[in-house]
Amino acid sequence: MPRAITPLPGPALTLTEVTAQLDQHGVDLTDEASIQRCATLLAGLAQNRDFLADHLIAALRSDAADPQPANRYSAQVILLHRSPRGWYLRANIWPAATDAAYRASGAAAFSYGVAHDHNFNFLTIGYFGPGYVSDDWEVDPEAIDGRHGEPLNLTFTGRSQLGEGQMRLYRAHRDLHCQHPPSSLSVSLNIMDEGEHVPWRDQYIVDLGREAGERAGQPPTIARRPTLTSGELLLRCAVHLSAEAHGITDHIAQTHPVQRVRANAIAALAAVAEGEGRAAVLERGMRDHDARVRDDCRRWLAR
Repeated sequence: MPRAITPLPGPALTLTEVTAQLDQHGVDLTDEASIQRCATLLAGLAQNRDFLADHLIAALRSDAADPQPANRYSAQVILLHRSPRGWYLRANIWPAATDAAYRASGAAAFSYGVAHDHNFNFLTIGYFGPGYVSDDWEVDPEAIDGRHGEPLNLTFTGRSQLGEGQMRLYRAHRDLHCQHPPSSLSVSLNIMDEGEHVPWRDQYIVDLGREAGERAGQPPTIARRPTLTSGELLLRCAVHLSAEAHGITDHIAQTHPVQRVRANAIAALAAVAEGEGRAAVLERGMRDHDARVRDDCRRWLAR
């Protein structure tokens, strides 16, 4: 279960005060002193009942075509501050099942009913509303290879709800949860610990093995690894557009230090190979030194 955090009591704080303090001291959510400092600041911001409305109104009044140009997430996420020191602060909107946004977009748009871990540490607090409901598990990250279909030994740690003032610390790759919509619209605030290593670490979407039929009663398994960098998307496109890109992609497929990038480079080359060439590319990938790359290539070859 994510760790429940009880911050030290303090006054309400402005967004400017909080971001200035976080920028000054930095964010390291593996360090106890940093966790407590961040918790106190986040709790102070949550006590400020006007800041988010003021922020949204200012964004709506902005003449900019996009009031959130640095937001890499969906409209559910309101980016409040991104720091060059490797962290950011955001607000998340959690619609109820009866809200128009939910009815128009469906549960998946808000990650409801999708069991997943995170490839970063983050601190969250309920800011408004009853809060989303979360089924929580814990897993040993050292016991995971990351292969598609890999069985996971999850320990169920209970069901929680992120009500106003409730604070939780989610640990990268260890805490896994499946969120469900709140009874009415809710908002949470998050401090995200975003180092340069994060894009290279995979997040896992988990099949809990609860479906009816032959899957019923099976252990949870890794269903998807959705993490993808812009460079990986670029090479997938470039091989279709340029012969020169083939050589660059081949070099990446053989030498890149991140196994996911090598696998995606191999997939890109296989996608443009003709005839027997596709099988040859994937068979070469099956000789990679990493088991996950070999497993990906084996699955692709079997299709």
